[in-house]
Amino acid sequence: MQTQSSRRAANDAGPAPLPADPLSDALHEAILASLDDDQAQEVVTIPLAGKSSIADHMVIASGRSSRQVAAMATKLAERVKQKFGRNVRLEGLPVADWVLIDAGDVIVHLFRPEVRSFYNLERMWGFADTPTAGEA
Repeated sequence: MQTQSSRRAANDAGPAPLPADPLSDALHEAILASLDDDQAQEVVTIPLAGKSSIADHMVIASGRSSRQVAAMATKLAERVKQKFGRNVRLEGLPVADWVLIDAGDVIVHLFRPEVRSFYNLERMWGFADTPTAGEA
């Protein structure tokens, strides 16, 4: 028989972690493959499941130029639509310094390198590997 204190301790443990969504994981893998095919640089995935309701994964990557960033974003949108039947939302495509791709369960940020270092999303989400210039 459970005592009141053991029931309270079990309830304080919080909700059980949600199981991985196979469709979300497949979408994530397809996005990573697309970025790899298009020679994206410094690809980082930040798991958001259980931390945020906006998506299960956030992917951050760089392109060498605005032209490459725009091409990667356009091809990624086409590939997601072809494979998953989803229309993705693109923001920032005309300038292509920073393109945001909302594929539902996966959010993708494509940057030119200098724009990426300025916004430093990895650090904001707590995934920075090394301090940025000027920090000790």
